[in-house]
Amino acid sequence: MFQSFETTSDPSKGLARLAALRDVLAEAGVAGFLVPRADAHQGEYVAPRDERLSWLTGFTGSAGFAVVLPDVAGVFIDGRYRVQVKAQVDVSVFTPVPWPEVKPGDWIKAHLASGVIGFDPWLHTADEVERLETALQDHGVTLRPVANFVDAIWPDQPAAPVGKAFAHPIGLAGETSVAKRARLGAMLREAGQDFAVITLPDSICWLLNLRGADVPRNPVLQGFALLDADGGVRLFTDPAKITPAAAAALDAAVTILPPEAFKATLADLTGAVRVDKATAPLAVSQLLTGARVVWGDDPCRWPKARKNAAEISGMREAHLRDGAAVVEFLAWLDHEAPKGRLTEIDVVTALEGYRRATNALHDISFDTICGAGPNGAIMHYRVTSETNRPVRRDELLLVDSGAQFPDGTTDITRTVAVGDPGAEAQECYTRVLQGMIAISRARWPKGLAGRDLDGFARYHLWLAGQDFDHGTGHGVGAFLSVHEGPQRLSRISEVPLEVGMILSNEPGYYREGAFGIRLENLVVVDTAPPFGDMRDQLCFETLTFAPLDRRLIVVGELSRGDRDWLNAYHAEVLAKIGPRVSPAALEWLKAACAPI
Repeated sequence: MFQSFETTSDPSKGLARLAALRDVLAEAGVAGFLVPRADAHQGEYVAPRDERLSWLTGFTGSAGFAVVLPDVAGVFIDGRYRVQVKAQVDVSVFTPVPWPEVKPGDWIKAHLASGVIGFDPWLHTADEVERLETALQDHGVTLRPVANFVDAIWPDQPAAPVGKAFAHPIGLAGETSVAKRARLGAMLREAGQDFAVITLPDSICWLLNLRGADVPRNPVLQGFALLDADGGVRLFTDPAKITPAAAAALDAAVTILPPEAFKATLADLTGAVRVDKATAPLAVSQLLTGARVVWGDDPCRWPKARKNAAEISGMREAHLRDGAAVVEFLAWLDHEAPKGRLTEIDVVTALEGYRRATNALHDISFDTICGAGPNGAIMHYRVTSETNRPVRRDELLLVDSGAQFPDGTTDITRTVAVGDPGAEAQECYTRVLQGMIAISRARWPKGLAGRDLDGFARYHLWLAGQDFDHGTGHGVGAFLSVHEGPQRLSRISEVPLEVGMILSNEPGYYREGAFGIRLENLVVVDTAPPFGDMRDQLCFETLTFAPLDRRLIVVGELSRGDRDWLNAYHAEVLAKIGPRVSPAALEWLKAACAPI
């Protein structure tokens, strides 16, 4: 499916929709309501049916929530969306709130003296509700699980998705579903647990070696699963999604049940049931009235994060294929952009065309971010027909994109010069590049987490009094979600990095109203070669191969180690990608990869 450039929300209707919501709240006797950007599966990407936050406020970012009170409605957004939210919501109706700097509990206490705030228990985790209740205790404000009031006022709410599921072949999965379930079942038995509830679609797809089409850009099947300690699974999803081919790939220990059977099944369970407090909706634990709830991680999350040899091999091949498409695109862009006839939509369309020309593209992995000039400062900018900007000379162009191939998921960002963007842009670009190189070259002792490495990417920016308001990297799935936990390169991540984990390496710098810079490669954690005192250390293997814009580098600012890494990387790009591109693109690539 090609990327759409139509506006997906209408902020002009925010006032009327907010008034209708407040009328419903008054009728129900509650003072407020929480509206998260979430579905019952707590995924970052949601189906159109679950775009409640966007429908109500106009904000289309991938993270955030609203708190609607009688006299104020706050839209909570993190640093990635501070610019975007101001362009998408009616700020006379909704108040942007910087989060997590401002905690929702503190904000509610400042705007509501007492009363009940309702929330949909299928859209909030037990962990999330517990934190908010703790923040509000002794204040006179309480939380109450209620029906979803946004659904009550959304007359043309889309239907639930019914994308068809399909099998993920063993050659790419690297392990049968039977083996995975036996391994996790044994883990449950060791822990004295009888069942595990699995609510994350990517976990379910990984466990059953299935993929689906329920969420745009992410090949996942929505549903809930109940894994028992013997390795059996009850999958609760619309049976119409399970094609005969997908059903044939499942063994007799997997039972398909309709979604409406999930609540009754939970209510009938006995024994010890494992529930992930951080990812499962609160409603799950509330329904387990006859069982003992045991809080614990989703059993799939860690083994899914540690990619096996087949998955890593597939990811390598997917990145070489994608790298060739990106090089063809960059060569085209370098030829066409200076003519002054391109727009952001032209760029996005061309890049998708080069990926489709591989004849292996399943879909793009997210809507391409293409920001020309000041639009590049909107970190997750999505071009529409209304915002489409010309690609002008003497500006920066930021392009963040990715692909879903059956053998792997890609995510790459390149910022390029169109003409001469000026010395200051070059200096900022060089600092971002130094941060990317620092992460790429890192070696660290086993047991360290993303927070321990995050500062490497920021050091040169910090020296210049600069920084960026997003994590340095997110986890990535293997033909699954382009954003996948639990691993991250972030100052708030305490998850130890382990061999086989795949992450993005994407420092940036953004100046509102002027330009944005981000550079991104994907990397996989590997065992570091013996060195020095022969301590056990880990390192990164880079998966992404495409040149970095040499015209934007202030070479004198690079250390010898930086230059050596960059020249070695470009030599590898030329060697790996050169044989895969057209003669014209190859000539461009040779110049783009010349040593500095």
